[in-house]
Amino acid sequence: MKSGVKALLSALFCILCLVLGVVIGSAGLSLADTFSILGYRLFGLPLPEHISNIAVSIMWTIRLPRVVAAFLVGAALSVSGAVMQSVLRNPLASSYTLGVSAGASLAAAAVILSGVTLPLLPSLTRPAAGFIGGLMTVFLAMGLAARFDRNMENVTIILTGMVLGLFVNAFLTILTALSGDHLRLLVFWQMGSFGDMKWHACGMVGAALAAGLLVFSCFSREMDLMTFGEEQALSAGVELKRVKTVLLLTATLLTGAAVSFAGIIGFVDLIVPHVTRRLFGSRHRATLPMNALLGGGFMVLADLIARTVMAPRELPVGAITALVGAPFFAWIYFRRRGGARRD
Repeated sequence: MKSGVKALLSALFCILCLVLGVVIGSAGLSLADTFSILGYRLFGLPLPEHISNIAVSIMWTIRLPRVVAAFLVGAALSVSGAVMQSVLRNPLASSYTLGVSAGASLAAAAVILSGVTLPLLPSLTRPAAGFIGGLMTVFLAMGLAARFDRNMENVTIILTGMVLGLFVNAFLTILTALSGDHLRLLVFWQMGSFGDMKWHACGMVGAALAAGLLVFSCFSREMDLMTFGEEQALSAGVELKRVKTVLLLTATLLTGAAVSFAGIIGFVDLIVPHVTRRLFGSRHRATLPMNALLGGGFMVLADLIARTVMAPRELPVGAITALVGAPFFAWIYFRRRGGARRD
């Protein structure tokens, strides 16, 4: 199957997920009603008489921001995971397995409990804290890996990140236990949720995603060369230290922005990049936009399952992604080990 056909099918899958996410819900609005509300809110078109103001409010202030946020968070996590896997040349690498998500969550939780805000831009407090926390975690993981293994093998980096992530999660659990009035919010937030998403959160995650894709597009050639090995990349003139730093910083920014608003959602940044590479190859100029598209659609679908499978009760979306991602992680790991033994 040609790449153009695959891209078209991926776009149709994404559109289908978005439509299902917007239409399906407790309000019971049809697709025609949904488009009528969108036309009314965006273009001032007349609203049909059978659609109440309550239905408009539910669609515009609750359901639509939730679906858009799920798409943007899924896209940001997937693109971040694809870049980390490319930089470390390992399909098991991701912001979740490297502990970036845990570090971002700990910093964001500390901000929530302390009530600290930036003086001029208070809405940027949580994303900034998430970025700093994730950045500190990934650099700490790299430093510890260098201490344990002079060759800095990718497996060592990943295992160090996973252990560090568990350690950081222990501190997050202690904070949650001492949170008092914020207990329910932090517990549900740790497992991932889009229930309280607003339009400003969509705007901030969307801005981070757009900036990240722009940076990654400027380094797509370097990432393509790095997939063949560091020696080949150096011989082609790639400044490995600078490029790796920029890519890891940008990937951490995407993860921090996503986790700061949606909580810890694992395995999306592991599953989607792997599937995208199988479908579209390894050229980053093509695969990164497709990672954003498929990751966003996958997250919207996971959130739809989370809020409908046991309605009116809502499941954490992180639990849904883990049910798919944990077996997928094990399959990749043991498949790689089996291949290494045969070699």
